[in-house]
Amino acid sequence: MKKLSLAGAALLSGLVLFSFLSTPEVPRPNILVIVADDAGLDMSAYGRSWVSTPAFDRIAREGVLFNRAYTPNAKCAPSRSCLLTGRNSWQLDAAANHVIYFPTKFKTYAEALAAHGYATGYTGKGYAPGKALHEDGSPRALLGKAYDRHQTTPPAQFISNNDYAANFADFLGQVPGGQPWTFWLGFHEPHRDYEYGAGIRKGGKRLDMISKVPSYWPDSTRIRTDLLDYAYEIEYMDAHVARVLETLEKSGQLENTLVVFTSDHGMPFPRVKGNQYEHANHVPMALMWKNGLKSTGRKIDDYVSFVDLAPTFLEIAGLNWQKSGMQPAAGKSLLPILQSSKNGQVEAARDFVLVGQERHDVGRPNDEGYPIRGLHKNGMLYLKNYETSRWPVCNPETGYLNCDGSPTKTLLLNLRRNGVDTHYWALNFGKRPAEELYDLRKDPDCVKNLATTPAYRPTIQKLRTEMETRLRAEGDLRMSGYGYLYEQYPVTELRNFYERFMNGEKLTTGWVNDSDYEKEKIED
Repeated sequence: MKKLSLAGAALLSGLVLFSFLSTPEVPRPNILVIVADDAGLDMSAYGRSWVSTPAFDRIAREGVLFNRAYTPNAKCAPSRSCLLTGRNSWQLDAAANHVIYFPTKFKTYAEALAAHGYATGYTGKGYAPGKALHEDGSPRALLGKAYDRHQTTPPAQFISNNDYAANFADFLGQVPGGQPWTFWLGFHEPHRDYEYGAGIRKGGKRLDMISKVPSYWPDSTRIRTDLLDYAYEIEYMDAHVARVLETLEKSGQLENTLVVFTSDHGMPFPRVKGNQYEHANHVPMALMWKNGLKSTGRKIDDYVSFVDLAPTFLEIAGLNWQKSGMQPAAGKSLLPILQSSKNGQVEAARDFVLVGQERHDVGRPNDEGYPIRGLHKNGMLYLKNYETSRWPVCNPETGYLNCDGSPTKTLLLNLRRNGVDTHYWALNFGKRPAEELYDLRKDPDCVKNLATTPAYRPTIQKLRTEMETRLRAEGDLRMSGYGYLYEQYPVTELRNFYERFMNGEKLTTGWVNDSDYEKEKIED
């Protein structure tokens, strides 16, 4: 009788939820996922005075703003894999890595929704870089059909000519009336390269608009200019989002559309993208859903992760996860937060997130990665580096390939080369200790490692134990001594890069500059 009553309660709960989400008057909600490429918390809704993002701010104002949203893995492809599947990267086999073949056994939320009546599509950057194929070798559409027909003239060099807003409107015009849809709006901005000085010349920005440069870089005109060029591309992207929201309003579909605006990870600068520090994984996130939110304009302090998004999408669509064909999720639906009227902490259990990485870019012998695992909890960040003899950002002689080329990167490298300063080079490119601990309330830049401070030993032990317990429960191969298997998955291009490069083969690595390569061996 007890089992029967529990089953009955679960069924009743599901019926009540489906009744709330979908009635003859209110059809299943649409889902619009907006993903910036390499944008950190640099939105004006988060208090950035040197960036203006009225569209993002509107979504936050008319929806909810998440103060502690994180990607599990701060690199494009593995981060997007987590968002698409609801699983952490160490649960995704090859998809833990960058530039791989996406495993056929993992279904995406878009594929699941498409199988249950949703129209699907995307524009711009979807899952990338890497390849997604069916078992027979044919191309696999992880996000549905691509809509990239419309182009525009970009305002600066290196900005994409994709007319994102027009391509979204193209998709919307092809969805039959009454059919629910999900669309992925994947910006290429603010991914590098940038037109140097465009933020000042074309964006009307000033160097003094930036109140503080992160403490892991020196404060210089070149770095401030680089940051303003990055901000200019964020503002360009935000302008397209404003047009998209206008299109939704004119079509009468804004009320019943869940709009999610986030970024795959932090900015494309040294010590950020491709790392697992605070500014690498902490992402902007605002959700708006006029038909589904109980209270708007709220700011949420719960720790949330990309792995929570796919469960949210399936739940609001009324789709049972177990019947979706997707592998078990690591995350849980954000619907209770969306339906709450609380500010701050809504769900007490959301007091942590896990982060980590395996292999990002090539550039080490034998295509090795740089495995890390970490735990954010109560304002502290604990990190475990598993292969401390390796170079974190890839080898110096191959150009520190896990860090995009930029004026900032060149400046930091030249400071050491010219004998001016080695401190910033060590912070951004040097080898690391086995354990790191940071108090993010005092040190959000993660430059003061507390791991060797005796007073913090109990904290380290507690965080390490919790992290490893949670990772074992998720089947992380690193926790059972088989982490090397993650590094055996092949890359889709530039395989055996280090050996080929060192043998003199000319290889294309367009994301770094010629000045990035070290001509002499570097010892840390």
